[in-house]
Amino acid sequence: MSEVDELPRFPFETDAALEPPAEWAELRAKCPVAHVQLASGDQAALLLRHEDVKQILSDPRFTRPTPQDDAAKMADVESGGIFNSEMAVAIPQEGERHLTWRRSIGKWFTAKRMNALRPGIATMAEQLVDDMVAKGAPADLKASLGFPLPVWVICDMLGVPDADRDRFSHWSDVMLSMTKFTQEEMDAAQREFWQYMGGHIAAKRANPGDDILSALLREDEPMSDTTLIATGMGLLIAGHETTANMITKMVAMLLSDRRLWEDLLENPALVRTTVEEALRLDANGGLGMSRFITEEIEIGGVVLPAGTTAMCSMGAANRDETVFDRAAEMDLRRTPNQHLAFGAGAHACLGQPLARTELQVVLEVLLRKLPSLELAVSVDDLRRVEGLVVGGLVELPVRW
Repeated sequence: MSEVDELPRFPFETDAALEPPAEWAELRAKCPVAHVQLASGDQAALLLRHEDVKQILSDPRFTRPTPQDDAAKMADVESGGIFNSEMAVAIPQEGERHLTWRRSIGKWFTAKRMNALRPGIATMAEQLVDDMVAKGAPADLKASLGFPLPVWVICDMLGVPDADRDRFSHWSDVMLSMTKFTQEEMDAAQREFWQYMGGHIAAKRANPGDDILSALLREDEPMSDTTLIATGMGLLIAGHETTANMITKMVAMLLSDRRLWEDLLENPALVRTTVEEALRLDANGGLGMSRFITEEIEIGGVVLPAGTTAMCSMGAANRDETVFDRAAEMDLRRTPNQHLAFGAGAHACLGQPLARTELQVVLEVLLRKLPSLELAVSVDDLRRVEGLVVGGLVELPVRW
């Protein structure tokens, strides 16, 4: 058996849908910079401590791996997927071009814009809850609310019809796949998604609306069509897949211990800190973020040579006992809460104001309209989505 064969496989497996892998705490204590084997068979350096993860993510020298880098592959296919796609190449990853791109997009995710969107998001959430209740219990909260709400929001922001949401969901799943889909399926999804978004942007150029893509087309120095298509794809994937999963996981966390839900019912002012704590405590955070190390660096007492692919586990970092008191416990009043769920540095998640707004609104609506909400199955029966870069639950059966 070779040395590579003996390396632990990452991401780690766990039987419990809401609990972290045991390896997180073990490695954080004994080997916080660990060598692991990815689904592709390639090696990477896994970072698990809060300080180390934040340092690498915030270091402007290191960016996401591009197809030009000799980086470790995430997936067990040669190409395709979100890490090795045209999208990954088309969006600038470093320097002034990256900052310019972020500024153009970031204007749409300010606190002021989120406050303006909030009533509409609440109205849609209420309608989805009413529809779920009308169909009767038990219901799948992910299918009824967790998935359709963020899809509706991001589709509205991009000016694309949410009637196409099933197609977006399929394309997103495939492009976020590590082991779930074949190379042929990845190639087909990327091609179809690219063509769809290209057609949508052409339509916006001919008939602009009040949406992000139309505004980007009107800028003094508009992005190239290739960058615009990639931007639209990236926002659609990030804008619904991760938030849909987080809505479902957040509610599951709170319902798994009835005392937490009852505490929130009595103290609805805790919604904001509860959302932050759910983000921190997410044990099903998927792969984490990768960075390509272009020059030798010492991190956590370990020297990483140039050419290393570093995997930054935000989920493990968010349970670092040296940073968070009672790190394994859900504390709805935790403040400050310096979690890394959205990353750090120049590549921190652009859409985090939107994600926070959606999570807060969903929680406010559920507490108001369905105070008797509870799990319809045992916590032990909740099932994780396997084979995707982002973690999630297959479904969330609830009753009220």
